[in-house]
Amino acid sequence: MSDTGEELGARLRERDLTAAPAVLNLVENRAPQQRGAIAALLAGVSPAALGAEAPGHLVGITGPPGSGKSSLLAQLVPAWRALQRSVAVLAVDPSSRRSGGALLGDRARIAVDATDAAVFVRSMAAGGRLGGLAPATRAAAQALAAAFDVVVVETVGVGQSETDIAEAADTVAVVVQPAAGDVLQFLKSGIMEIPDVLVVTKADLGAPAARSQHDLQASLRSLGAPDIPVLAVSSLAPPSGVGELVAALDEHRARIDVPARRLAARRASALADFSAEHGDRGLRALGGSRAATRLLAALDASLDVAALTEALEQAAR
Repeated sequence: MSDTGEELGARLRERDLTAAPAVLNLVENRAPQQRGAIAALLAGVSPAALGAEAPGHLVGITGPPGSGKSSLLAQLVPAWRALQRSVAVLAVDPSSRRSGGALLGDRARIAVDATDAAVFVRSMAAGGRLGGLAPATRAAAQALAAAFDVVVVETVGVGQSETDIAEAADTVAVVVQPAAGDVLQFLKSGIMEIPDVLVVTKADLGAPAARSQHDLQASLRSLGAPDIPVLAVSSLAPPSGVGELVAALDEHRARIDVPARRLAARRASALADFSAEHGDRGLRALGGSRAATRLLAALDASLDVAALTEALEQAAR
């Protein structure tokens, strides 16, 4: 017999890492009859239930296809494990379930020790949101942060819709590869507003990687954001720059207001859940997305995602 939402929430509060597969199975089941169980799970890992924000570090890893995100994660996971941190990786497949999830096999490149119980890797569908996050992914990340030390959400960067990951994570690393024209593309698309850390992969290429790193640093200075670190990393054995990246991610989280960022993430998740369920018609009933955002901002900051979503639904009736 499967655990209820309440039981799964209790297991996560006890930092039972073996609850992760059941948690993912629940949040990915969007059948109407499961809404109550998902709500109970999210309530069980809310700040009110935990007495504080979930302790896990929510890390977003994004960047264009082929930039080396999966290879980078294959090095980051053992680096975190060497620090005795448990790690959950949610790799978002940009294709829909109806299309068969063509990129799911690509996730096999996130090579981890299958016998390590402190590492959990799962592919998730984007749910029709190209480059974005389905409500299930947001819910899974928030829930697993109660038990795991690090929760990574990996997405394929495709432009402005990547702001989804910025809303959901504590720290966002944007990954680019050298000599691929990514710098100008990011400047044009506005994605430079997203990263907390920029990562140039394939540093083993030498001069092209150094040039890209220099160009990004110059671009950030021109944008008035010189404090965003730009790191060059190689995932080839022996890897280089991975320890520095872990330190940069930690440093960013140490200086942000985590409760404020998490509150914004819960409100964004509630709006995403409401929109996924009710679409444009539901948003029009609220007066549009800006009106919905104002409504959420006026609600009690201690409310969990399910309660915030219910408040939107009541207002739309």
